[in-house]
Amino acid sequence: MSHTWSAKDHKNTSQPTATGPQKRARNDAGNKVTVVLGAQWGDEGKGKVVDLLAVEADVVCRCQGGNNAGHTVVVDGKEYDFHLLPSGIINPKSTSLIGNGVVIHLPGLFEEGDKNDKKGLKGWDKRLIVSDRAHLVFDFHQVVDGLQESERQAQEGKNIGTTKKGIGPAYSSKASRTGLRVCDLLGDFKDFSMRFKNLVRQYQSMYPSLEVDTEDQLKQLKEYGERLRPMVRDGVYYMYEALHGHPKKILVEGANAALLDIDFGTYPFVTSSNCTVGGACTGLGIPPLNIGDVYGVAKAYTTRVGIGAFPTEQLNADGELLQTRGREVGVTTGRKRRCGWLDLVIVRYAHMINGFTAIALTKLDILDVLDEIKVGVAYKLNGKRIPHFPANMDVLHKVEVEYETFPGWKTDTSAARKWNDLPPKAQNYIRFIENHIGVPIKWVGVGKSRECMIQMF
Repeated sequence: MSHTWSAKDHKNTSQPTATGPQKRARNDAGNKVTVVLGAQWGDEGKGKVVDLLAVEADVVCRCQGGNNAGHTVVVDGKEYDFHLLPSGIINPKSTSLIGNGVVIHLPGLFEEGDKNDKKGLKGWDKRLIVSDRAHLVFDFHQVVDGLQESERQAQEGKNIGTTKKGIGPAYSSKASRTGLRVCDLLGDFKDFSMRFKNLVRQYQSMYPSLEVDTEDQLKQLKEYGERLRPMVRDGVYYMYEALHGHPKKILVEGANAALLDIDFGTYPFVTSSNCTVGGACTGLGIPPLNIGDVYGVAKAYTTRVGIGAFPTEQLNADGELLQTRGREVGVTTGRKRRCGWLDLVIVRYAHMINGFTAIALTKLDILDVLDEIKVGVAYKLNGKRIPHFPANMDVLHKVEVEYETFPGWKTDTSAARKWNDLPPKAQNYIRFIENHIGVPIKWVGVGKSRECMIQMF
């Protein structure tokens, strides 16, 4: 016998009616969170987009990664480099939150804060909140990162090209449940010390050459812990209050990018966290219901740091020109970035995973001098177009890129401040990208500073 379910079938009269915060939580989804994510292999200029939005934000959050990330933000002629601190820390009226999904190297955090303080970023530590659930990166994690890279090079003839900031080993400790968190450091220090020594011994059994002065490390960690203590809060409760309290503008700043995601990126040449939209939920304790606009950031061409497949890479004069004009050098590593034409296959793939509501297209001005510009629109394998983005790196190395070619505009766009200031050929290039991805382009970047972002709508 068929039966149509109705609410009264499931009614339990013994349950009290929800009131107050409980009722509010069920009936009111709360504030929406805006998320900014990289749509390529990182270095797209996310910091500029975050900086634009952070001007009006009440809370700016980091949800994953560590000081392997690097954002450069230029404000009033001053250039700030951020690795662990959210870029929103520049806004004196907003609170910055480092979420539970981030792995924190405390010496790196304070070094970064002090360095930016000297540039005029005063009071950063008074507007920073650190989740007590965030895992810690230790100095020995960084040493192990380097040892692992050397081992890969010796065994396989290639490494991953990590930043050697200890990110992978720290996430490994987290996944193997031997990691230590901020709450552990600020809790019983005797217990923390014992667990720290056990973790060191675990790594020394795997890497006999690893030398760690545990007593000295623990002394430093205790000092860092006391400096950190005033900033530490329960991140989940803080986010809940922010979402369900007064109307607030909350911004999540993704580090790394879609093609570096541990699940969806060009594995194994990826980072060790989820830098797609799901990472915003798990890295901060935000329900999916509270995710609002998701902005993808893409360069007007493509770059990549380190090794791994790169179908549109240009190992020629065009690639060199993009590298030189774009000053394509890693903020964290100082390594030259590999350069190539814009690859819309990877941007569309990033959109499949993240569901971008709009795109920010950066560094358009770098293309100003080119006679012609190519855009990768499809991959072919054995002469046939493939509709998906290959998971297997051997397959990705073999794909043939199908290009659309556009005439260059041969005009300086760096002074453009609105859509009509851009030459028609540049407008055509932008509209083609927008139509091909099926996502509107909200901003076009034509320079380093805040005012160089043309807002389209």
